[in-house]
Amino acid sequence: MTDDGADREAWLTLLLAPGVGPVTGMRLLEQHGSAAAVLDAGPGAWRAAGLPDALHDALRRPDPDALDTCRRWLDGERRALVTIDDARYPQRLLQTGCPPLALYCLGDPSLLAQEQIAIVGARSASAQGLEDARAFASELARAGLCVTSGMASGIDGAAHAAALDAGGATIAVAGTGPDRVYPARHRALAHRIGDHGLLVSEFPPGTGARPGHFPRRNRIIAGLALGVLVVEAAARSGSLITAKLAAEYGREVLAVPGSIHRPLARGCNALIREGAQLAETVQDVLRALGRSTGGSAATLGPVTSSGASPALSANAALTLDAVHDAGSAFDQLVARTGLDVQALSSALLELEIAGLVASEPGGSFSRLARADA
Repeated sequence: MTDDGADREAWLTLLLAPGVGPVTGMRLLEQHGSAAAVLDAGPGAWRAAGLPDALHDALRRPDPDALDTCRRWLDGERRALVTIDDARYPQRLLQTGCPPLALYCLGDPSLLAQEQIAIVGARSASAQGLEDARAFASELARAGLCVTSGMASGIDGAAHAAALDAGGATIAVAGTGPDRVYPARHRALAHRIGDHGLLVSEFPPGTGARPGHFPRRNRIIAGLALGVLVVEAAARSGSLITAKLAAEYGREVLAVPGSIHRPLARGCNALIREGAQLAETVQDVLRALGRSTGGSAATLGPVTSSGASPALSANAALTLDAVHDAGSAFDQLVARTGLDVQALSSALLELEIAGLVASEPGGSFSRLARADA
C-alpha cells in the first residue's frame, strides 16, 4: 500500500518517470501487479510495454530532486498519495478508460467516495453567472452532494466557495502540482479547500501550470462526478470539453440556459440544443441525478438570490425596468429612462446595493434575478 515507505518510493519512481503516462503505466501494472514489481521487471518488460530505451534510466535512477520534493510534500499534514491500487481510489474514475495512476491529495481523501456534482463555467463570468453558480453550489451541497470543480477563476471558484459557505463538501481538481495555486488569487481559497475539503492533482508537487494540463484535469472532473452542470460558457470553452467528456463517460450533462444576446450563454445553449438537460432549478439537477427532491430542496424554486424585494425609489424602479437581462450600457439607460447622469448614477447605485443590478466589464449593467421577482 502507499502508506508503506518502500511501496510509496516505488510508486513515486514510476509516477515521475518521463513517458510513463496513464496508458503505459496501466499496461505495466496489469502485467506485473504492483509498482515495485514493475521496477523489478527490468528493461525487457519495459520495452515490451512500449517504453523507449532512452527512458529506462528514469526507472533505474529517478531524479533525486523531484523525488525529494514529493517526499517532503507528502510528509506534511493532511496529505496522501492515493494510487490506483488503493482502496480509497474513486471507483467512478476507474470507469473512464484513462484514469490517472495516482492522485496527490491535500485534505480529506474520503470525499473521493462521496457522490459529486461538477459545476464548471466561464472564467470571465458575468455577475449573474457567479450568482447562479453560488446558488446552485450552495443548495446542492446542502442536498448532500460534493461540489467538484477546477478552482479556476469565475464559476469554478464561486462554486467551491459557496459549497464551503453552506457547510458542504467540495473537491478542487488542480491543473498544477498540489503545492501550486493557479490562479494565484485563489491562494486563500485553496488553503480553505485543503482545510475543509479536498484538493487533488495527478501532477506531482513542483509542477507549474501548462496549457496541456487543463484538458487532463477536465477529464478527472468529469470522471469523478455523477453529472456536470455548466453555468456559463462561450462557444469555445474548456467547460464544454468537460461536458463532452462527461457525456462520453455516461454522466449526466446539464446546462443553465441564457439570453441569445450573451456570448457566455452560447456554449450552454449549444449544449442544450445537442441534448444536455436544461437546468433552471436545483430540482432539475437532483432529478437528473436520480436523487429525491423532497424536503427543503423541493421548495427552492428558481436558483436565484432570495429575500424580500427592497422598497425602491421611483428613479430606481424606472431604471430597473430599463435594464435588460443581456446587459445595457449607461448611455442606453439614459435614453430609456430620461434621467440625467447624476440621477441615473444614484439609481444604479441603489439597485446594486439592493442586489438587483450588477455592473459588468465594459461599463454595462445587467439584472440579477431574484426568487421573488
